[in-house]
Amino acid sequence: MAQKATIYKVELSVSDMDRHYYETHKLTVAKHPSETDERLMVRLLAFALNANEQLELTKGLSTDDEPDIWQKSLSDELDLWVALGLPSEKIVRQSCGKAAKVIVYSYGGRTADVWWEKISNSTTRFDNLQVTNFLEKDTSELAKMAKRSMKLQVNIQDGEVMVSVDDSIVYVTPVELKTAGR
Repeated sequence: MAQKATIYKVELSVSDMDRHYYETHKLTVAKHPSETDERLMVRLLAFALNANEQLELTKGLSTDDEPDIWQKSLSDELDLWVALGLPSEKIVRQSCGKAAKVIVYSYGGRTADVWWEKISNSTTRFDNLQVTNFLEKDTSELAKMAKRSMKLQVNIQDGEVMVSVDDSIVYVTPVELKTAGR
């Protein structure tokens, strides 16, 4: 019998001094049976880094033709496509054709480094692509914070990110591998 998704209730408070965005989002997150706590927390971090009223978590792992997070315009056009992990060059190319802006948040330590070495040259033509890497030590610490019911506080200032749940705090420094427009 197939395993069902595990439901997480998350109250995500975002204080983004860089974008002047301050809001609390009440999220119901379905964690796919094959999804790790690390990936779940990276998904929530990616949501916080791009948070706004139109941003939505999608079906993610259970659907091949959807990103993990997206933002659609009022006319149903894809403004933002957020993918996690190490997508193939083909997926990156298709994503860049579908959305006005694509952000890939890679993680996984050396595996992510090897992926970027392999794919970086083929992504230079995509002006709407941003690639950001999270360090393995940061994402493994985030994974330890995962709980079925969380009050997650994310503070962003000068590109630095502080994530806290209860008394646990993790500082994350996103590493820009490719900036949109370059």
